Parts: sequence; C-alpha cells; structure tokens
Amino acid sequence: MQEERLYEYAVLRVVPRVEREEFVNVGVVLYCRQLRLLKAEILLSEEKLRMLYEHTDIEQVRKYLDAFAAICAGDPSGGPIAALDIASRFRWLTATRSTILQTSKVHPGLCKDPENALARLFAQQVSG
Repeated sequence: MQEERLYEYAVLRVVPRVEREEFVNVGVVLYCRQLRLLKAEILLSEEKLRMLYEHTDIEQVRKYLDAFAAICAGDPSGGPIAALDIASRFRWLTATRSTILQTSKVHPGLCKDPENALARLFAQQVSG
C-alpha cells in the first residue's frame, strides 16, 4: 500500500493594485520533499483580471508568470534563483512580498500522489 506523503502548497495570485489588496488566483505551486517534486500549475484569466483593474498590463503579468514557472522548473531562463535546490526555490517563490505577483501562506497536506493533489488544488482554487 502506498504511503501518504507530506506536501506543502501555496496559491499564486495576481494583485493588480497592491494598495487595494484585491487579487485573482492564477495558480498553485506544490512541493513534496520526499519525492523531490516542485511543480506549478498556472492559468491566467484575463477577463477576471480586467474586472479588478481594466488597465492591468497583461503582457507584463505573463512575463512574471513565465519567470515564476521557469524558477519553479529549475529552467536556466529563470536566472540564478532557478539554479537553487528545490527546497530553496520553493521557499523563495513563496516568500511574502508586496508586488503584483504574490502567494498565499504555505499550507501543508498529506496525499498518496502529489501530482493528483496539485490537480485537485488547482481545480479548487483556480479553475473551479
């Protein structure tokens, strides 16, 4: 029988006007130390974002999301942070910041399959 594994996750948000603290959930990043797994699922809804602030620079947001994904994947296009070990990348990606791209607090969970947990969390928090 497959054992349950501890994972940590955070919800990725776009905050078009930081001073208003309104946001749109656009992704989930999940880390499982036991499996050395760090993955993100991202989906940008331009319509939802424009409802919060019609002057949002969508192309700039896409660049930020692409950089987030590259760092998460350890892709060299993500710069020096992408070269860090998986745990350090997760901690850097989920560090508290006051910018247009933010993450929720980190939450723990147990699951047998972190990939399925990521899909479930993404459906609950972003696409659902």
